[in-house]
Amino acid sequence: MAKKDGGELAPALLGFVAGFAAEYVTRKALTFAWTRATGEEPPTDLESPEVGLGRALGWAVVAGVGVEVARVLAVRTARKGLARSDRDEIEA
Repeated sequence: MAKKDGGELAPALLGFVAGFAAEYVTRKALTFAWTRATGEEPPTDLESPEVGLGRALGWAVVAGVGVEVARVLAVRTARKGLARSDRDEIEA
C-alpha cells in the first residue's frame, strides 16, 4: 500500500540506506574477523556437501546475527537522529 503522507518517505528511505550500509560494512568486518580467527575464508555456498556442517552453521549464525543486529541498530539510530532534527526544526 502506498503511503499518502510524504513525511513518511524520508524516514523509510533513511532507514533503508542506513540498513544497507550497516549490512555491507558488518559483513566485510565479519569476513575479515572470520578469516583472521580461522585462517580460512568463510564459506560462500553453505549448502555444498564440501563445506562441513559445523563450519556452515557457524558462519550462518555469526553472519546472520551480526548483520541483523548492526542493521537494527543503524536503522534505529538513523531514525532517532532524523526525529531529533525534525524536533529541532519545529522548536526553531
